[in-house]
Amino acid sequence: MIAELQQAAAKYAHALDELYVPELEAVLTEDTTWAFTMPGQGVLGPVAGRAAVLDFVRDGHTVQTARVRHHLANVVVTTTDATTAEVRAHLLQTRNTGESIQMISTGVCTFGLRRSDGGWQIDELTLTLDNAF
Repeated sequence: MIAELQQAAAKYAHALDELYVPELEAVLTEDTTWAFTMPGQGVLGPVAGRAAVLDFVRDGHTVQTARVRHHLANVVVTTTDATTAEVRAHLLQTRNTGESIQMISTGVCTFGLRRSDGGWQIDELTLTLDNAF
């Protein structure tokens, strides 16, 4: 089960970076929520519902001027039962302009997951960044 939970977080990061909408839809619950804490800006969100999250992601990709990657590390399962789980991971965001690679931000992602017929899906994402970008 732990590998399945870690896989759900990894699928999210890959789909987010590649703007692979079908994979994002598959890994997010219909009523998913996202909230972000950024130093100096407080809490942004929550962005509520899969459709709103997908719109948020699409809008973010539209304004990107370089390739952004979300690197998840130290992925641990902090709580779990038969139908719900919490996974925490360190986040490193990078930007590749083609001429240089920059570290954008670091932080912690906390994923609330729920088991469905299709496997584990992200019900809630809380991102706490260490710095504003």
